[in-house]
Amino acid sequence: MRISEPGTLNAQFQNRWAIILAGGEGKRLRSLTRRLGYDVPKQFCPLLERETLLQLTLRRVALAVDPAQTLTVVTRSHERFFTPMMEELAQHPRYDLPHHNLIVQPDNRGTATAIAYGAFRLAEIDPAASVAVFPSDHWFSDDAELMRDVERALAMVSEFQDLTVALGVAAARPEAGYGWFELGAPILNETDRLFEVRCFWEKPPAQTTRAIWRAGACRNSFILVAKVSALLGLILKTLPRLHGAFHGVRPVLGTMFEGRTIESLYRDLPRMEFSQRVMARAPQALAVPAVGNLEWSDLGDPRRVLNLLKRIARTGQREQLAGTIRDLYRRTRRAA
Repeated sequence: MRISEPGTLNAQFQNRWAIILAGGEGKRLRSLTRRLGYDVPKQFCPLLERETLLQLTLRRVALAVDPAQTLTVVTRSHERFFTPMMEELAQHPRYDLPHHNLIVQPDNRGTATAIAYGAFRLAEIDPAASVAVFPSDHWFSDDAELMRDVERALAMVSEFQDLTVALGVAAARPEAGYGWFELGAPILNETDRLFEVRCFWEKPPAQTTRAIWRAGACRNSFILVAKVSALLGLILKTLPRLHGAFHGVRPVLGTMFEGRTIESLYRDLPRMEFSQRVMARAPQALAVPAVGNLEWSDLGDPRRVLNLLKRIARTGQREQLAGTIRDLYRRTRRAA
């Protein structure tokens, strides 16, 4: 997979940034990773290939964003997992990683908090940034095609700076356990194939999922693209207290006082998820493009991992992993 050389990107890409969310616990898959001998959150597990899901994500993002302009949000309790990986990555000749690239949260307070922290830090570095936000532990069938879609979204938000683009992925069936975008009218023109969001459903009941899927709804891939100012504006609109908390500490971000200040800030924050607290509250602020012919999985539970392994053969662990998943389900059924 080609990685862009730092400093070689065209001038029009200089304000292009990425934020990768890698602070989750991966609890739904922890029983599987533990049985495989990796008692780690799934983003630090070599689940599909020899590299971890986070390493694969970093390589994927580097197809369109300079690695020196990619921020990774992690959680302090995972330090023993991310520190060796980041140290190894920093030695890569194609990576030039400044100190601000790794954002260490004191605790995991959910995706809304992680995005807010990353966005406020980025606004201090580059107030004019266009930013793409990525999960660190998902699988896509075609990384190059996905990143072309991300590049198109970055071009859109550079031109229309109030846009917040959320990448939706079509589903072959109405699978439960995902967030769904119910699409509205086209935005801009038919060529751009960008749609309003009539409603966002976070993991709706099965009957609702079937109905909106038949009507053309697409799944939430949790990839967001916006100007950093627009992203912060969306957080202000939906979570004003969270926005206010980070805005109050903005002068210390990037300084020697950041760590202690953020420690105090996080102590008083509840857990907040971006899908429920932002997308579901302000779907009209989102725009969803028609994404190319992609398959995608959030690898959210052992069953999804097994279904994916039935279709791909990308790892030497494939048979061991599939056998472990089957054994896990047999044990679960016996216990029930």
